[in-house]
Amino acid sequence: MAKPDQAVLPDAPAAASAGQSTGNSPQAEQHTKAEEQIREQEKQRLFGLVQNFNTSYRADAVSLTAGQKMRLALRAAVDPANVVVAALVAGYGEAADSDAGFPWGVSGYGERVGVKYLDVFDGTVLGNGIFPALFRQDPRYFRMGHGSMRRRLLYAMATTVICKHDNSGRWEPNYSNLLGNITSGALSNLYYPAADSGIGLTIGNGMIVTAEGTGGAIFQEFWPDLSRRLLHRDPTHGLDAMGAAGAAAR
Repeated sequence: MAKPDQAVLPDAPAAASAGQSTGNSPQAEQHTKAEEQIREQEKQRLFGLVQNFNTSYRADAVSLTAGQKMRLALRAAVDPANVVVAALVAGYGEAADSDAGFPWGVSGYGERVGVKYLDVFDGTVLGNGIFPALFRQDPRYFRMGHGSMRRRLLYAMATTVICKHDNSGRWEPNYSNLLGNITSGALSNLYYPAADSGIGLTIGNGMIVTAEGTGGAIFQEFWPDLSRRLLHRDPTHGLDAMGAAGAAAR
């Protein structure tokens, strides 16, 4: 009989069986780690308002499953802050009297807010969820976080057209982003006024979303630097410093 203060160890076959039952396979471990990193990303907001879920500050970020990509994309697409952004963009459009197919006044402004929100929703779900799941590409922006300003700027701009492939981590053409932008531009024809729809709307909205994505990547690359200097807050919670130290060691 074992003493009360001693643990009774199972034999080797039983231990192996127990290990298998817990699901500790490499795939299960990666899925768990990805879930933890997604939860970190879902806490990221710019100025405490605008969602910043699709940026990773981690050098050890693992690939997401198709389901995780879709969930993260939908979480970002339905975030209430998108309505605020859509309202601001619609207000500018109302003041500039762009998209002449919309009526003037409260009703026209409401319609503008609706279509601008749909533009964001379509682009996010398609470019960050559906196409990345189909092409097995990672939709997130991975900050460089160190190096010269010129190198980081060029890197941020390049991510509009290149991205990491799942698991292998190799860089390849960003089909997901480009097709997502074009497709969301085409979908705009379904809900924009007839006077504003057509091939021009498809190309125009696609180019606008692409330009916004490039500008967003540049902002994401340098935002933590600005935040630390101006607001004395580190959005990366020390991950930038760790990445720089690792790069210096290499």
